[in-house]
Amino acid sequence: MEHIDNTTVFWFQIITSVFISSVVAAWYVWPLLTKRDLNSALTPLLWVHVFRYVGMTFMVTYLIDQTLPTEFRAGAAYGDLLEAALAFVAIFALRSHWRFAIPLVWVANTWGFVDLLNGLKGAIQLNVPTFNLAPIWYIYVFFAPVVVVSHVLIFWVLIKSKSWAKDVPNPERGPQHAS
Repeated sequence: MEHIDNTTVFWFQIITSVFISSVVAAWYVWPLLTKRDLNSALTPLLWVHVFRYVGMTFMVTYLIDQTLPTEFRAGAAYGDLLEAALAFVAIFALRSHWRFAIPLVWVANTWGFVDLLNGLKGAIQLNVPTFNLAPIWYIYVFFAPVVVVSHVLIFWVLIKSKSWAKDVPNPERGPQHAS
């Protein structure tokens, strides 16, 4: 059997994961979101980002290749940690129906998306798959594609927010009864 280099496998897995995540989102996630009010549609999409604290794995000595530049590892780790915190605060704001909840979602999603693009730029420039990534490999090829799809869905919901159904029952609050 012919040897396939790490870079080819890496990008193949990422592209495949983005495709699969997009199909799942289109077939299952989006139809469910459209049955929720704006705040409760955004909340599960933001939960995906709360787990970006896992990016701190970049800072664990000897778990991944220490020749991967420190600036890249620190940027990825702390950028993800900030996104996780922003997403969590945005969820709290949405669930509490704070007036600034939607602007906070915009900030969290924009920051997270720009951080992701910055990480992608660094991954390409450094040819990251040629380094020993250990568990980080799975973050890139499985979790990051889910994060990308979630970002796109959040932006789409935010863009449609003016026309988003206001009278959809919120399943988190239980059945709505007419008074």
